Amino acid sequence: HDVVINSECVYTFHSPYTTDKGIVVNLTTFIGTVDDLALTANEDGAESSALFVRICKKRVPKEDGNDGVGEVDKTAVKLGVGVEGGFQSDQDKYDVISTHSIVVIGKIGDGKAQVLAEMAYDGASKKSFPMAVSQSADAIIHHAGLAVKQDLSAWELDDEPKPVSKYAESLPFVENCVKVSPNHSDWKCEKSGDKENLWLNLSDGFIGGGRKNWDGSGGSNGALDHFLEAGEKYPLVVKLGTITEDISTADCYSYAKDEDGPVQVPNLKELLEKRGIMVAGMQKTVKSTAEMEVELNATYAFDAITEKGAHLVPVAGPGLHGLQNLGNSCYMNSVAQMLFNGTVPELTSRYGSTDGATNNPLLNISPTKASDDLLCQVSKLSFALSSGAFCGPAPKSAEVSDPSASDPKHRLAPRMFKHTVGHDHVDFRTGQQQDSAQYFQHLLEKLDRAELGAGDRLKSKSGTGAGLTTSHLFSYKTESRLVCETDNMIKYKESPAETMLSLRILKSKSTLPDTHMPDLKRQKSEDHGDEEKEKKEVPTVAFDACLDEWNAPTTIDDYRWPHLQNSISPATSQTRFVNFPRYLLVHMQRYELGDDWQPYKIEVDIDVPEEISLQKFKATGPQEGEKIAPEEAEGNAEPTTAPAAPAVDEGALGQLMDMGFNMNGCKRALMAVGGSNVEAAMNWVFEHNSDPDFNDPLPEGGSAASAAAPSSSDVDETVVMSLVENLGCFTADQVRAAVKHCSGAADRAADWLFSHMDDLDGAIAALESTSVAENSTPKPTTPLEDGDGKYNLVGLISHIGKNTGSGHYVAHLKKEGKWVIFNDEKVALSKDPPIRHAYMYLFQRSDTVGAPNSEY
Repeated sequence: HDVVINSECVYTFHSPYTTDKGIVVNLTTFIGTVDDLALTANEDGAESSALFVRICKKRVPKEDGNDGVGEVDKTAVKLGVGVEGGFQSDQDKYDVISTHSIVVIGKIGDGKAQVLAEMAYDGASKKSFPMAVSQSADAIIHHAGLAVKQDLSAWELDDEPKPVSKYAESLPFVENCVKVSPNHSDWKCEKSGDKENLWLNLSDGFIGGGRKNWDGSGGSNGALDHFLEAGEKYPLVVKLGTITEDISTADCYSYAKDEDGPVQVPNLKELLEKRGIMVAGMQKTVKSTAEMEVELNATYAFDAITEKGAHLVPVAGPGLHGLQNLGNSCYMNSVAQMLFNGTVPELTSRYGSTDGATNNPLLNISPTKASDDLLCQVSKLSFALSSGAFCGPAPKSAEVSDPSASDPKHRLAPRMFKHTVGHDHVDFRTGQQQDSAQYFQHLLEKLDRAELGAGDRLKSKSGTGAGLTTSHLFSYKTESRLVCETDNMIKYKESPAETMLSLRILKSKSTLPDTHMPDLKRQKSEDHGDEEKEKKEVPTVAFDACLDEWNAPTTIDDYRWPHLQNSISPATSQTRFVNFPRYLLVHMQRYELGDDWQPYKIEVDIDVPEEISLQKFKATGPQEGEKIAPEEAEGNAEPTTAPAAPAVDEGALGQLMDMGFNMNGCKRALMAVGGSNVEAAMNWVFEHNSDPDFNDPLPEGGSAASAAAPSSSDVDETVVMSLVENLGCFTADQVRAAVKHCSGAADRAADWLFSHMDDLDGAIAALESTSVAENSTPKPTTPLEDGDGKYNLVGLISHIGKNTGSGHYVAHLKKEGKWVIFNDEKVALSKDPPIRHAYMYLFQRSDTVGAPNSEY
């Protein structure tokens, strides 16, 4: 069998550890379930029965004298688990006792699955079973299983010897009479004055601070900065305080681009003696880089966002269960906690069945299909999170090293959920860190499709139909009011529904904090990791200022007006809300593209109140006395068949979004340049990211057409001939195809032509052969929810790192009036939620608090 599921139930998070019954694995299908669900939606008929092997496991402390459960690990000196000198693994502390039995389960009169017979299966009884049964049972018991290990049981940073630097033998030595004091209290960074984590340049004797760690802690970066300022001529450094008589233990590093890592310097002793350092008798006084990284991973501290040093009180129970990190899956865990642990009661009602997992109609699917069924896996996850059914007692400490945190009986590893959501996505199927905002939108799209095709498995609670889709809870539309500068005629345009409000952060609107306010908490700059250092003043931008910028009038220079015979005239556009959704998810654009085309973080605090009102941003529609521009003439109406839209390449979309741009803007850019050319799309983004509709959802049919552009069957020949003449290297047919593809926009057509010059004829042929993908399932026509526009902050997701594709994500959610931090498996009461630092904010409309939508 390619798929063997022997480590957990496909419908629930029950595992061989959770109860005395463990799980049962079908001897024919090799799929594991609990007893009650073993014959769910069985294709063999209601009265069928089947053979299973029951797998039960129990973890017990070792009694061989090794460190017990109540003892603390010996101090780790090597970055490793299960290796000598590293952290202890669970295998070092516990024994696992496994028991097995062969079970016959069948359906009887009431239709419920029941155990009809059971017999122990071990070495002594194995021969009493038919060979086919014992062979199948052994294959299941000894198979590695579907759950591929996300965390290696033994890993080690320095598993290979450090290479000898190729620069060591011919390293330049500057005769500048610099001598290093033998007294370590005299050492300090020549740039910042820091006295810790110091590195000596072996060429010119410069002493500088070490690099920053991945969480922002570490040194001042002085040594690396000096290497760059000196023209990258002096690449080798040694860490002061790690030099001993055994010169091989010294911590040496090469900053050279072709090495950039720990190295060996065979002539280190001679180079040090030239600076007055006699290694004889020297003792180690500071930690090595590897030891510091061990400490960093052991404490797992992330300053303000993870509330470092706050002595958090762990909590456990319904809606308070953490999720295991499967390897860079914190982006998924944060979004899953926000949606499915009870913060959004409508989704808890739909997926986290209060009647118990066995009574949930969404689980009414064959075991062979359950692991790949999205609705089933969401129900599995939501029930576990919201019910607290698998929670153990709250640990005594919020530290990651708490032994209770590793008990498999209480751990939730959402592997099947991750696979089901991301298996067909170029980024989310990998083990790399991803953007939580992009994941949220992808998850909603997947859920909508699954819910619309669920049939009888998904009914509204009121019994009036199939119910509303998940995205309906977050959906809102916007209205653009466009004013023509030629004749002041006005046009109102309503956008398709969106599920996330993306706001720009303008540093020009920021203010520096008042240093005289004693209670003001300042965000720590990522450039400084030492708590004792003076913290950098971080500017603050008001949340209202971000909303005002979103709502501010903007000018569109090349807008085509149908009532002016499709000629171009500047337009002034202003955007407002058509409706206020039940839940408003706000995404802050904290990352921008620098001059080097690399994304960088906008280091500002956002002053976000926990209660907001958006009423002033409500659309009003046409007003009395306004001159409304006439609609397009009937002859110019768009044809029944929409123009063919190029398929957007997911990999290219991910690359653009990693640079900090919104999903809609990235899709619009890729649509305009053929769907996959990242460089051309980047150029398009730079030219159009100030367009008022840049972040708007694409029009129905997926086209990235500009507003009021001509139809595909009505290409403006004036535009075509102008481009042919001005560009000078394309035929009229080629230009016409590009203009048609770009819906009449001349600049976008030119970009598209130049970006496809390598195979222009092939690209045009692909355009002509591509048909618009139509969704076979009819879209719901239920009106979007609306209310008074007053909102309460109920959740936030924060990100630590230089860009959204790296670093770490943490969720904070409000539970019964108190903030709770969800840092993967660590769940604790929050003392100081990082509201000012968040990446995504979840607001609930005030008039819906305590009144969930009954359609879910």
